[in-house]
Amino acid sequence: MGIAAGLDSSSEYTRIIVCDADTGAVIRQGYAPHPAPPPQDGGRRTEIDPQSWLLSLGEAAGGGLLEGVQAIGVSAQQHGAVFLDEAGNVVRPALIGNDPAAQTVAADLVDGLGGRAAWAQAVGLVPQSGTPITKLRRLARTEPEAAARTAAVLQPHDWLTWQLLGRPARRTTDRGDASGTGYWSAATGAWRPDLAELALGRPVALPEVLGPADAAGQTPEGLLISAGTGETMAAAFGLGLGLGDAVVSLGASGSVSAIHHEPLADGSGTITSYADATGMHLPVVRTVNAVRVLRGAAELLGCDLEGLSALALKSSPGSYGLVLLPYLEGERTPELPHTAGTLAGLRRESMKPEHLARAAFEGMLCGLADALDVLRRRGVAVHRVFLLGQAAELPAVQSIAPALFGAQVVVPEPADYTTLGAARQAAWALAVANGHTAPTAPPQWPAPVATLCDPGDELPVGQAVRQQYAAVRDETHPGAFPA
Repeated sequence: MGIAAGLDSSSEYTRIIVCDADTGAVIRQGYAPHPAPPPQDGGRRTEIDPQSWLLSLGEAAGGGLLEGVQAIGVSAQQHGAVFLDEAGNVVRPALIGNDPAAQTVAADLVDGLGGRAAWAQAVGLVPQSGTPITKLRRLARTEPEAAARTAAVLQPHDWLTWQLLGRPARRTTDRGDASGTGYWSAATGAWRPDLAELALGRPVALPEVLGPADAAGQTPEGLLISAGTGETMAAAFGLGLGLGDAVVSLGASGSVSAIHHEPLADGSGTITSYADATGMHLPVVRTVNAVRVLRGAAELLGCDLEGLSALALKSSPGSYGLVLLPYLEGERTPELPHTAGTLAGLRRESMKPEHLARAAFEGMLCGLADALDVLRRRGVAVHRVFLLGQAAELPAVQSIAPALFGAQVVVPEPADYTTLGAARQAAWALAVANGHTAPTAPPQWPAPVATLCDPGDELPVGQAVRQQYAAVRDETHPGAFPA
């Protein structure tokens, strides 16, 4: 029996899960928060000393947590940039997260290559304020001395893997994390060092991109370290997603992703064409508004999310004609950055709390269904939709979503699927290294325990609700969303 561990270094904490490499059974776990940084940009964390990740890792692994472990996989927050000098020392604190002040920098980069379509064709994404390539340009613009000292750039999972291996001459990443940088193409499987140089103003060393089952190396103690990956890819692997599966993530904002057999170049920038952790692809469409819509409606009605859900279920599909366009903070899908939400269909009979509550759920879910349609129109098969996030547990979400999404909805029981995905990758690399499996055959761990919600005979009802929503959307914002 082998033992594998997954390590996830998120934006706030480090979590480690130790598993039986053959069955995926969890043996033990460790956790430690990251040290709190000083306030930045009104409380938004935009940079951090990478050493704090190591301190958190050491605390999470304390008490002999890794005893008997033979392999470990590292996942970490995406879209970070660690700048190294010629000696491998950190030039300045790592830039992480989404800094809105960098949006003008991203716009300059987009224009510098000839527009969105040129970027989508080159690397499968259009630079945004949080993209690593934008962080390179920001460094060149605001800290030219630091930029001049930068000889190499890594993402958080790359840097942690390199540190665990004892800082060898060879630095590595994986195709999943590389695909989010803005200077690696999932379509060609190759770096675009010219784009990194365009951003930074000088050549920069980039890590070797490993395959899904490759090992990055071994620690001085003989612990095998797998390729690692970004958090989005690790979570998909931990859930055991395959072709036909999509994920709708319900945070304050939302995201829709799906497993696909080829990369998707989208000149509008709506689709970000990531690679996944298995050799497939993971196109992602994001929305600005998701659970923030429910929270706003709950505050208006003087209840919590559970109360809002109970109210919504007292109404009926279509909310008595009430339609809420959920664009409360502007929107990215469709591209309406300066718009606001719209409440339409007000009549005397619809002016009741339960109808407003249901309109909030239907509006949020119709907005996410629009994002699913962006992928479907590009040939992405969607037969099952995995719903993630605390709001996925709400009865109203589970009742309404299947008919609007036109697919079975799967609500996995709460678990750290990102860390489990990192552990599963480590088990895969260990099995390949020991000659027990092929690089194309990841370990078959059990599917997560989940609640299954089928649309049943409600599909026509869901289509009618979506048509009512689309009529208001298209009248209010003509041409914003493709027919």
